Amino acid sequence: MSDLTKGNSLKLIFFFTIPLLIGNLFQQLYNVSDTVVVGQTLGVKALASVGATGSINFLIIGFAQGLTAGLAIITATRFGARDYRGVRRSFAASIVIAIIMTIVLTALSLTFVDPILKLMQTPASIYPNARIFIRTIFAGIFASMAFNLLSNIIRALGDSRTPLIFLIIGTIVNVFLELLFILVFHMGVAGAGWATVISQVVASLLCVIYIVRSIPLLHISREDFKIDTKELWAHFSTGMPMGFQLSIIAIGTMVMQAALNSLGTDSVAASTAASKVDQLCSLPMSSFGVTMATFAAQNFGAGKYSRILEGVKKTLWLSGTFAVSAGALVIFLGRPIVTLIIGDADEHVIQLSQTYFNIVGSTYLLLSVLFIIRNTLQGLGRRVLPTLAGVGELTMRVFAALFMVGAFGYAGAVSAEPLAWLGSCAILVPSWLSAVRQLKNLQRSEDVAAGKTEKKVVESVPVTSAKQPVPAQN
Repeated sequence: MSDLTKGNSLKLIFFFTIPLLIGNLFQQLYNVSDTVVVGQTLGVKALASVGATGSINFLIIGFAQGLTAGLAIITATRFGARDYRGVRRSFAASIVIAIIMTIVLTALSLTFVDPILKLMQTPASIYPNARIFIRTIFAGIFASMAFNLLSNIIRALGDSRTPLIFLIIGTIVNVFLELLFILVFHMGVAGAGWATVISQVVASLLCVIYIVRSIPLLHISREDFKIDTKELWAHFSTGMPMGFQLSIIAIGTMVMQAALNSLGTDSVAASTAASKVDQLCSLPMSSFGVTMATFAAQNFGAGKYSRILEGVKKTLWLSGTFAVSAGALVIFLGRPIVTLIIGDADEHVIQLSQTYFNIVGSTYLLLSVLFIIRNTLQGLGRRVLPTLAGVGELTMRVFAALFMVGAFGYAGAVSAEPLAWLGSCAILVPSWLSAVRQLKNLQRSEDVAAGKTEKKVVESVPVTSAKQPVPAQN
């Protein structure tokens, strides 16, 4: 466990982010391995069938990721406030909500797979494989929910290294099983799906074993599960907006995927390959954002408001510098990287991928700001803003699908990403400026209270006295 409320803020943020970055890299390797193995062994159509389900996958799995991240924010805030009983109760409440939502998501996703694929105009040539792959992933929602919840709770206590180790193990298992299921057992795209589910089960079990053996703070008892409606609502009302935020973004992505599908298999394959490279390059920005959610939550719980502002300022500079460098990388080196994924047989697909890189890579700085501000606001407990920001992204993606694709074709479809980031920032930045004023006012109040306390101590006790720890809240 790591206390992010003490010490050099930039150093803590940087070293907390490194395991997150590596972990996110391996998380993406789940998807990239699907792309590489499927693309190289089963062909472009099979690759397109997996890529065509990406936005549907994000709709459901993204909700699970957002929900569990929101639940962990309450855990992190209580840990920062040294409310250790509250940490255990938060963990118990999170488990209850996660189980309920897993049942709901599994039932809904498996029921509506076919209508959604048809609504998205999935090409007939890739429809059967797309259906097989996404149904397999949805059957394993429980594994994704479990790993995301457990890893987010562990990170909330300041440990970003251990989830990384388990994720690496899971990724190795995933790659091995994909090769086994596809090349040896000839299971096709279903093999890639089942490999992902099984590897997430393995990673989840490792998290459980680690918590039981090494984190007594999270050893919950039957008493911790005696949760009142107020406690459940506090978690539900924090986790659900973050879940809905990603789902709303996913709906916008699905709208764009439908427009992309209408452009043909080459466009789908190009976006599938290029988006994998894009996701890898944007990982550091995303990882800094995740760090800031935990950093803000712990320091807000500890009442260190100016430290939050200092951390945001330094992280914006650090992440922004990387964003500019990553943009140049994908623009100038994207073509040879895509060639590694799909080979050099289809020149048209490679050219379309380069168009993707030119448009998206040149706007990474905007994405960097979005990640830092959005996650910091989430860490401060701003519950409604994530949903509103998601609506902003959805609006811009729908605009791109309705107008940009018809006017500019594939380039118009790709422009949906930077337009969506712009729509989200238009909501988040004014909200952040308001939060800055509030944090400064809270810090002034803390400083005034500390000054008065110090004065009383000097008057009544003329000798040096050690500061007593704040008792934990029950």
